[in-house]
Amino acid sequence: MDPSTTSRRGFLKLAGLAGISATAVGTLAACGGGTQPTQPGAGGSAAAGGGAAGSGASYWFLSGQPQQAVREESVKRFNGANAGTEIKYTEFQNDAYKTKIKTAIGAGQGPTIIWGWGGGGLREYVKNDQVEDLTSFFSENAALKDKLFPSAFEAATVDGKIYAMPAETVTPIVFYYNKRAFDKIGAQPPASWGEIMALVPKFNEAGIAPFSLGGQSRWTNMMWLEFLLDRIAGPEVFQNAFSGKAGAWSDPAVVDMLTKIQDLVKANGFIKGFSSITADSNADLALLYTGKAAMMVHGAWTYGTMKKDGGDFVSSGSLGYMNFPPVEGGKGDPSNSVGNPAQYYSISSKATDAEKTTAKKYFSTTVLDDTEIKAWADNGSVAIVKGSNASFSGADAPFLNFIYDTASNAKSFAQSWDQALPAAAAETLLDNIAKLFQLSITPQQWIDNMNKVIGS
Repeated sequence: MDPSTTSRRGFLKLAGLAGISATAVGTLAACGGGTQPTQPGAGGSAAAGGGAAGSGASYWFLSGQPQQAVREESVKRFNGANAGTEIKYTEFQNDAYKTKIKTAIGAGQGPTIIWGWGGGGLREYVKNDQVEDLTSFFSENAALKDKLFPSAFEAATVDGKIYAMPAETVTPIVFYYNKRAFDKIGAQPPASWGEIMALVPKFNEAGIAPFSLGGQSRWTNMMWLEFLLDRIAGPEVFQNAFSGKAGAWSDPAVVDMLTKIQDLVKANGFIKGFSSITADSNADLALLYTGKAAMMVHGAWTYGTMKKDGGDFVSSGSLGYMNFPPVEGGKGDPSNSVGNPAQYYSISSKATDAEKTTAKKYFSTTVLDDTEIKAWADNGSVAIVKGSNASFSGADAPFLNFIYDTASNAKSFAQSWDQALPAAAAETLLDNIAKLFQLSITPQQWIDNMNKVIGS
C-alpha cells in the first residue's frame, strides 16, 4: 500500500477537529497530481545534478498538510543551525512526484535527499547505483539507529546493506471488530484462525456479515494474504519472493494461505457483494460501524474516519482492535505486523561529497529530533522512535498506544507487498489477488502466475 496515495492509505487520520494539539489530531492527508512551488524560506528549487550549489543540499518531498508542515519545519530548523550548508527543498504532490523523481534520478539530475517508500522502489535505485550506501553511516551513528524502531529498517535494506534512513511515522494494518455485534451473538474476539472460521456461521445466522471488505480496490484483499502468510510461515517466504528467488511462491505455505482465504470466501466470510465495494468510498468502514459487519482488517488510518463518521461508535468504546490472530500450527510470531513501517530518506549517489555530508548531518542532528517527534504526536501520528508514546494524551491515546506497541514490539514488520515488489510484479499481484477472492483462479494458478513475474 502506498502511504501517500490517499488519506485512507496514508497516515493515521484522526479527523473532524478544527485545531491541532496533542489531544486533538488532524488528518495526515495524502496527495495526488501536480506540483507545488518551493515554499517561502526554502531557498529556491532543487538544482540539477543532485544538489544545490556550494556545500548545501537539495531535497524533494511530498506536499499535503499537516505532514508537509512537519517536513518544512524540520528543514528550516536545520538551516537555522547550519548557516552556509542549507538544504533547499521543493514540494510535489504525490502523482507528480512519482513521475518527476524517476525521470530526474534516471538523468542524474535528482535531489541530494530522495523522499521515498523503501522496498521495491529503493531496490531499483540500488540496482542502478543511484543511491548512497548508508550502512557505514549507521555504524558510525549507532545511537541514531538504536533509537528507531528496528522493524523500520527492513524496507530500507537491500542485500544486507542500508540504503535509506527510516523516518516519519508508522501505520500498521489492524484487526478491527464491532463489540456490539459480538455482544449480540455472545462471542469473544477470535484468538486464532480456527476461531475466525467458527465465528463465520454464527454471524451469518444472526444476519451480520462476518467481515467487511472493499474488495473492488484489490489492495484491501491483499492485507489478508500478507497476514495469513506471515502467521503460517513467518516473513521468510515473502522475503524470498521480494529477493527474486525463482519459484518462491511455490512454497507449501503459500498454498495453505491461498486455500484458507478461498475457504473463508466460500463460507460467506465476507459481506455479500464485496467485490463491488470500493475502499475509496469508505463504505467498508460504514459496514463495520453500523453493525452490518462484525469485523474488518484494515489500516490504522481508518480509525479517524470511523471516529468522524461513525456517530458514537468510537467514543462509546464499541470499536475493538487487535493484531491479527495466529494460525494454528503456524510458524509466524504473533507479534509480527504488516503495513507501512515508515517513510524513507535516501541520498543520491550523484551528489557531491559536500552535499552528501550536509544530508548526513541533517539525518543525524535534525530528522526525528525531539521537536519533530512532538510535531508528529500533535498531529495524531506515531513517530518511529522508541519512547515517542510519551507525547500521547487525550481520548485517542489508547489507540495511539496500541499502534505504538504493535510497531515497536513487532519482531518483523513487513512492508505492504504492492510497495515492496517492483511495479510490474505488484500489478500482477493485485490482479491475481482479485481473481483469487472472486474464486476465478485456483491457488495453483495464482502461484504459477506470480512465479512468472519474480524479479520483474
